[in-house]
Amino acid sequence: MTTTTSSSSSSSSSSAAARHQNNANNAFYTLGEFDHPYPTTKLMFSPQGSIAPGKELLATTGDYLRIWSVNEDIGGSGSVDDQGNPRASCTLSSLLNNNKNSEYCAPLTSFDWNSTDPGIVGTSSIDTTCTIWDIETGVARTQLIAHDKEVYDIAFARGTDVFASVGADGSVRMFDLRSLEHSTIIYESSNQDKKDPKFTPLLRLAWNKQDPNYLATVLSSSSSTVILDIRVPSLPVAVLSGHNASVNSIAWAPHSSCHICSAADDHFALIWDLSSMPKPIEDPILAYDAKVSCWSLVWFGGLFWGVVWGICVVFWG
Repeated sequence: MTTTTSSSSSSSSSSAAARHQNNANNAFYTLGEFDHPYPTTKLMFSPQGSIAPGKELLATTGDYLRIWSVNEDIGGSGSVDDQGNPRASCTLSSLLNNNKNSEYCAPLTSFDWNSTDPGIVGTSSIDTTCTIWDIETGVARTQLIAHDKEVYDIAFARGTDVFASVGADGSVRMFDLRSLEHSTIIYESSNQDKKDPKFTPLLRLAWNKQDPNYLATVLSSSSSTVILDIRVPSLPVAVLSGHNASVNSIAWAPHSSCHICSAADDHFALIWDLSSMPKPIEDPILAYDAKVSCWSLVWFGGLFWGVVWGICVVFWG
């Protein structure tokens, strides 16, 4: 599998976006690419941004967590493409594996890069575990059994100690690295029924970094987004039901505590204003029709946000 980075990749990297805007043709171009030995489940630039002029870190998950170095020769004599756009080298910096005693591994479903301490990355896996990595040393700080079934997503709260995860057991669970003996079940997708004890799997999770009391999650094959208040466990504080097909991705606004965007198979990305909670949120305040299914969403800065589907990226503000 080949992974391609562009001058404005679908990530939290503000410097990548700036380079895109500075491009004389104001168009996307391939900045670099590298082979990935296993289908990627997520990729993300470091929230730290550039660690040196023209150099950024990119993480991917699939079979393992990999950290890549993306080096662009800004103002130098590096290679360019046929249109004169600079090319970047993408090299593997580290491969993080916590199961060195076996040639087999449990695929990783997702990860999150801690925005307060970019040296910390958390991964989720189908083997029911979450692993918190120190990427500077390549050593796992901790690995814990987080759920009863596969873990599908993980998200850090603001700060370095608290994170949450969701999985096939239908629960949102919150952990504190300072006290891993206990976890808190924030939400379960349905009430336990002795005759039918099945829960709907939860696929996606996003933590509001402006107001860490709120999380959002998405149920499997659901057209709704569930908003949770960790101060009031078990019951959703709001359910956003504006889509007509399965929601695939959610993202809180990085500049606002009360705005969230959801993207779905119905071709729409919807922005919601939650400032009136706990009153019901009936309709989104903005909608964008992408004409095709929206698979992934990234929101960065206060002006531009993007939806990714297939091999296309759209930015608008």
